[in-house]
Amino acid sequence: MAERLGERILALDFGSRRIGVAVSDPLGIIAQPLAPILRKGNGRDIEAIGALVREYSAVLVLVGLPLTLGGDEGTQAKRTRAFAERIREHLEIPVEMWDERLTTVQAERHLIASGIRREKRRDLRDSLSAVLVLQNALDYRSRK
Repeated sequence: MAERLGERILALDFGSRRIGVAVSDPLGIIAQPLAPILRKGNGRDIEAIGALVREYSAVLVLVGLPLTLGGDEGTQAKRTRAFAERIREHLEIPVEMWDERLTTVQAERHLIASGIRREKRRDLRDSLSAVLVLQNALDYRSRK
């Protein structure tokens, strides 16, 4: 993970319709949500991710890995790994996977508790999930 001051990390929550996106602050302390990427095919999705990598000068892309509760990789985890590999190949940037179990559930519960209407929750859930993945990784790094 990014170790030097000012190096930002871009986090992704890969989904079939949207990719949730978050970015760390330059100090690597706080995760901030960005607008989700609406899926338009792997090539265009990777171009959009590349634009964000350049805009935020990210040195690492962290991709949430949707493991089962038992820790196994299902179909979606395999798709996510394949997409992460495409990012690595096309953008030539380090890509790491991070366990994202239950982040979507946590995001949904938080949005419900905040009184966000169902229609709006769908638009916010993916990037909030990416924030949770990234914040977990940043907190883990700070404890090391």
